Amino acid sequence: LLNWFLMNQVTELTLVGLTDNPRLQALLFILFLLIYFIVLVGNLGMVVLIRSSAQLQSPMYFFLSNLSLLDACYSSVVAPKTLKNLLMGKKTISVTGCASQLYFFIALGTTVCFLLAAMPLLYSSIMSHRVCMLLVVSSYVLGLLHSWVHTEFAFSLLLCQPAKVNHFYCETTPVLALSCIDTRVNKCLIFGLGGLVEVVTISAVLVSYVFILAAVSRISSAQGRYKRKAFSTCTSHLTTVSIFYGACFFMYLNPSSDSSRGADKWAVVLYTMVTPMLNPLIYSLRNKEVKEALRRLLKIK
Repeated sequence: LLNWFLMNQVTELTLVGLTDNPRLQALLFILFLLIYFIVLVGNLGMVVLIRSSAQLQSPMYFFLSNLSLLDACYSSVVAPKTLKNLLMGKKTISVTGCASQLYFFIALGTTVCFLLAAMPLLYSSIMSHRVCMLLVVSSYVLGLLHSWVHTEFAFSLLLCQPAKVNHFYCETTPVLALSCIDTRVNKCLIFGLGGLVEVVTISAVLVSYVFILAAVSRISSAQGRYKRKAFSTCTSHLTTVSIFYGACFFMYLNPSSDSSRGADKWAVVLYTMVTPMLNPLIYSLRNKEVKEALRRLLKIK
């Protein structure tokens, strides 16, 4: 990043944003503020509930608490700056702020991918706390390494003027589009690696569910309650996976991404704000054990 700064002598970048319409900006500010508030309350509340309830100390809930924490952090990478720009009308970001935003956005997003891939394993096997910790730590390490490659190759090019990012936050493709030189090698490496992460993790999810659904189908009708619970858990997980990966594939594998950013911007809103808002509802609040733990916690207080 220091070499990039010395080479370009640029300290600030301009973000195009979602819209230039003042009324629509005001409406989006209120909407995003409400969504972000729900994201923080829902996900951080879920973390506190799981950590404080003795009944929710199984591996599945350990992973859910980490996913909830990641969702809250993931939204926080983009939402505060977006809200500030919508409110103030000043769509700028420092170079260090842009690089940090890009790094943590990709790091947390990649970590979510690996966590979503690891979670189905918990439904078909009994895991020790040590194995759970190993999977979680590995997810974070892989996310940080993957993000380092993205950020390093995005901020290693000669910049053209004006330094205007065609997005409402610092995303890889618009940052690469600022370069005056050929970025095909950078794009091939960045999107090849990103595509590999997505394909590997979604394949792991699908293969896991083939075995899980086969095992569930063998449950006798006399144990119908357990069968329904297993299907409910699988459905919750697959719903989250479908929304998250659907938006990610659209963003990174859409061939029109370089020329048309409108739909991509709303795809980002979907998986950075809407999905984290829905996850506590999809995953946990429909779960009887979580509802019971919440009742106990509220009763104590």
